[in-house]
Amino acid sequence: MFAESLPLFVNWFANPNFVAMGLAIGFGLFWYALYRPPLTGYGFLWGVMAVSAILTLLAVAFIQVPLQILTQQLTGMAFDQATIVKWLFFFGLPLMLLSGLVQEGAKMLPMVFIWQRAERNISPVVGIVLGAAAGAGFGIFEAMWAHNQVFAAGFTWASVEAGGFPAIIPFWERFFTIAGHIAFSALAGYGLAKGRGWLFFLIAAGLHSLMNYSVILLQAQLITMMAVEMLVAAVTVGATAWVLFLRYRGDGAPWSGGYRRRLHLGKEPSEYAKPQ
Repeated sequence: MFAESLPLFVNWFANPNFVAMGLAIGFGLFWYALYRPPLTGYGFLWGVMAVSAILTLLAVAFIQVPLQILTQQLTGMAFDQATIVKWLFFFGLPLMLLSGLVQEGAKMLPMVFIWQRAERNISPVVGIVLGAAAGAGFGIFEAMWAHNQVFAAGFTWASVEAGGFPAIIPFWERFFTIAGHIAFSALAGYGLAKGRGWLFFLIAAGLHSLMNYSVILLQAQLITMMAVEMLVAAVTVGATAWVLFLRYRGDGAPWSGGYRRRLHLGKEPSEYAKPQ
């Protein structure tokens, strides 16, 4: 089961391309900026991004993929190939559920660490911004890997001129997938701050799995590639709209509980200060 884990992990660092990485960073910062994170004085948010990216990659390579392989092996032992193909939309469901649970769980780890350091007392806005940072970290990292593969396969502007929109589908998909990573983790962070961490973790994992399940529907020939892209966009935009509504409805002062003082991070910018 683990035979594919190390090659997968190493592959994420193969074929680096500066244009590919720049596009991924640009996409991620665009969506992350919508959450209006503090621009100065909160460098630990960049640390959350970095830790989330590495932890989630490790979880994908050494937990998610082995569990998915084990699930496929058990399914293959219980059912013949013809049945599996016929009912792929059903047998593929646990594989996608695993992807949502593992990835959202890994992205929550740095959020939980900060939450613990803040004596489990952060406002909903803090939880959302922390979650958005964690989601952006892995979302950007994953997009870098995906974009690197596209450029390594020979993508150029001539590809767009010759193929039109289908040629840029990988970039369109990553643009919205990054938004999904950010929104799902932001929802989990909101739940953590509200004392309903498990509930919102399951919601985040469920939305993540739903986004990924579109691939199973495509493989089962139940929808087209264009429908996949529209479904991914719809799920991520819907989740983003929901969490941004929570972010801006004024549900708690951003850095309540003296969080920065307990972490010895210095003077608080007025927008993120604890209310008096």
